[in-house]
Amino acid sequence: MPLQGLCWLVCCRQGFSLLARDHGEKEEEESFELRNQDEHTHTGRGQLEVTLSQPTRTANGTPCLSGVPEEKRSLITLKSKMTMDEDPEVLVKGWLLREVQGGWLRQRRFWFVLTTDSLDYYSGPERDARRQGTLVLTSLCSVLWPDKHTYKQTGYWSLTVYGRKHCYRLFTKHYNEAVHWACAVQKVIDSKAPVETPTQLLIRDIEENKFNPEVVEHIYEHNPILRYTQSPLYAPLLPFPYGSLHHTHMAGKGYMSIREEAVRLFNCLQQLESAREPIPLIQGILQTCLDLRPLRDELYCQLIKQTSVTNSHVQTQTQTQPNPQLRYWQLLTCMSCTFLPSCSILRYLRFHLKRVQSLSVDPEVESYASFIAQALEKTRGRECVPSWEEIQGLMGRQEILCTVHYPGPGCCQIPITSHTTANEVVRQMAERLGLQDSRNTFALFEQNSCWEKAIGGSTIIADVITRFENLSAKDPDSDCQCRLCFKLYCLLDTDSISTDNIEYLFLYEQVKQQETGGDEQK
Repeated sequence: MPLQGLCWLVCCRQGFSLLARDHGEKEEEESFELRNQDEHTHTGRGQLEVTLSQPTRTANGTPCLSGVPEEKRSLITLKSKMTMDEDPEVLVKGWLLREVQGGWLRQRRFWFVLTTDSLDYYSGPERDARRQGTLVLTSLCSVLWPDKHTYKQTGYWSLTVYGRKHCYRLFTKHYNEAVHWACAVQKVIDSKAPVETPTQLLIRDIEENKFNPEVVEHIYEHNPILRYTQSPLYAPLLPFPYGSLHHTHMAGKGYMSIREEAVRLFNCLQQLESAREPIPLIQGILQTCLDLRPLRDELYCQLIKQTSVTNSHVQTQTQTQPNPQLRYWQLLTCMSCTFLPSCSILRYLRFHLKRVQSLSVDPEVESYASFIAQALEKTRGRECVPSWEEIQGLMGRQEILCTVHYPGPGCCQIPITSHTTANEVVRQMAERLGLQDSRNTFALFEQNSCWEKAIGGSTIIADVITRFENLSAKDPDSDCQCRLCFKLYCLLDTDSISTDNIEYLFLYEQVKQQETGGDEQK
């Protein structure tokens, strides 16, 4: 019986807690708003200067000291009035729960103080309270705002502050309080000057002295961060905010924080040097940059670093020595045909290509640099990473052949590049089949045994081929293999089509397919 009574008591307490969470929160939030407004009115401070307090409350929101002996209540009340000296830099302060590692308590209560430079927490609000920790706030810090998912799981509204060395996950019962803290911390972060990495500062120095070769060479000679290295990279070359990707749509793809992914990218680059089959690794690197846009500039900087040379290195290098940088040039070639960097990195890249062409004694490196410079003039955003065949062609700086079918048993092999559009392929097909003077319009179609779909004229054909490759990899045994088909798109002049013209064959085959139902979309 005592055991049943204990279980009943625990269940009831849990049920009442859930009810209070669902129905008592509004009253507590309202009381918090009133408390803020009241303090704002009496102190005349700005929004961030509101002093937060978080007394222990019962379900109806009233202060409670239950469980404390009567003789100690006056002592607690007296100590609570012994707050720290007023600091003009203090923006927000109050009790918050912090998630801690180790111990039997997952959350511990601390007195948090937000200043213009840091987020500190103490053992209590007393003037002689011991400081337990400090998170210095810079422009790279980030705040993860309260969300309902965490509240439903824990009964607390949480906010997470990410710093360089520390991450504070904080909890409070009140939604308004959590939002107020998040706003205040974010406002401090936004007020900070942007952080610049050594690489960014050196890029600026190179830009300012690009017409002075001696100064530029001096910069490269005395700054190893700009040159090829076999050592690992421990921090990104560009500034990225601290924090995770758990609150983004990329969380399900297994990515870590942007900073960690940037370091992992460099590790993958170094694996290229010894990889027997580099294409899968190149595709993986490009896929990461497709998913995580901020990493594109970082990868360009890493590749520029790994393909950089100095005068002293060039003088000691001979043409018979194997060049360990060739794999980096191959990946840089693939990057230049897939993504464009930002304007500042694009200027740095073009300067790098010209410098390498003027210094290099390796004709293959010069060919890669020239190919990349031309590709950058044509590249625009890609929907997919290059296919296996396209990467193979890019590594050899060659075009790839694209098979295009047309009504009847015929097909043509059309050479394409990473920038060739559907309109360009249609023009080439029309010239090959003698249809360039036709008044009717033609188009490319994605087609299999079940359906077909017209391809937009500005679509990059290499993206379509990649989609075909991905579909084939997902279901290699499927009979519905996709292909490109050149067909009539719109009949504008039927009278001029003679029976001995190939255009008549196109019209006949398409009408036949429609009548037999073989061309219907399903």
